[in-house]
Amino acid sequence: MELNNLKPAAGSKHSDFRRGRGHASGNGKTAGFGHKGQKARSGRPRAGFEGGQMPLYRRLPKRGFTNYNHKDIVSVSLRALDKCFEDGAVIDAQALLDAKIIDHVGDGVKILSGDKGSDKFELGKKFTVKANGYSENAKAKIEAAGGTAEVVEK
Repeated sequence: MELNNLKPAAGSKHSDFRRGRGHASGNGKTAGFGHKGQKARSGRPRAGFEGGQMPLYRRLPKRGFTNYNHKDIVSVSLRALDKCFEDGAVIDAQALLDAKIIDHVGDGVKILSGDKGSDKFELGKKFTVKANGYSENAKAKIEAAGGTAEVVEK
């Protein structure tokens, strides 16, 4: 390392240059605000202000709402487990990600007994499954096949 290679730590500098420090700084005098006008002065309008015209965010229709208590639960069917894992496997969220059965964990993983007509489906392999939740049918089928269904807290 030499003096000409020194650089500040990543993220420590906030901008490439300081504004409004004279002509030689490259962004002096008007400091990027242009000449005169409302946007050049202090007390400039807020972001989204359209000069008294009804702003875009008020013109567009509002649809639905965002539930802040929503949990992103990823569901997995027993059919997928039966197809992708060998007998005696220990299945947890990481194993499901590695097998590409799920693409993210979200707020938890729930094991379901399967899609429509799942009552006819019987699990043929013995698994140790570690998930955040199970449907009643899924838990019963895992235990009927000789496996264990463990609940893991997030």
